[in-house]
Amino acid sequence: MAEDEKQTAAAKQRIITHMNSDHQDSLAMFLQVYNRLNASTAKSAQLEDVSLSDMVIKAGDGAQYTIPIEPPMKSLLDARHRFVDMHDYCLSSLGISDIKVEQYSAPRGHHTVIFALCLATYVSFSRRENFLPGSLLYDLVFKHFPRFTLFCYDIQPLLISLMVAIHACEATYMALYRLRPYRVPFLSGLWWTWMTSCFIEGFGSFQRFDAIVRKEKAKKQQQKPNLSGKP
Repeated sequence: MAEDEKQTAAAKQRIITHMNSDHQDSLAMFLQVYNRLNASTAKSAQLEDVSLSDMVIKAGDGAQYTIPIEPPMKSLLDARHRFVDMHDYCLSSLGISDIKVEQYSAPRGHHTVIFALCLATYVSFSRRENFLPGSLLYDLVFKHFPRFTLFCYDIQPLLISLMVAIHACEATYMALYRLRPYRVPFLSGLWWTWMTSCFIEGFGSFQRFDAIVRKEKAKKQQQKPNLSGKP
């Protein structure tokens, strides 16, 4: 009996250590779905205890929450499959992917050209006065192209309005259908980098984001999830 209790305690500690070191995101999602905590409170979740019928998780605010495991497990050996099922259920409930994007992909090749052109357009058309004598851009560039400059002056209000509106819509789409589903933390540095890039260049940022997702999916297909702490 004492030996069984010792093995159970060792298995429990193995699960706790593994979940806290490698699956903190899963613990945070458990709190969000099963205990209705918001993402900021659930952040930095730590598994404190696990039994056949429940688990105790400490949230980022220091409070402890009990999550029932239903139906109860027959053995702690069932923890891996049960936690995977709970993890998948939470992903579905929160409307997010199992893939987490944790990096930014800067423009390269033709994307660099498009990015530079879009940025130059924003700067040039930000003020109508840029196309009039006396402005820095006019004196450096536009005075050499009088007809083109007059054309730009005429269309400036319409062009900048359309460009801002279109790119704002693209940035909103990026936030809702790329950054949130792929778990880029809201208002984080990475979130702002993707949003700024999208607002400037538009479609190219989606192509690079989707390329990261495809790469991460390919990696995930080569490995099976392990939530038990066993090799």
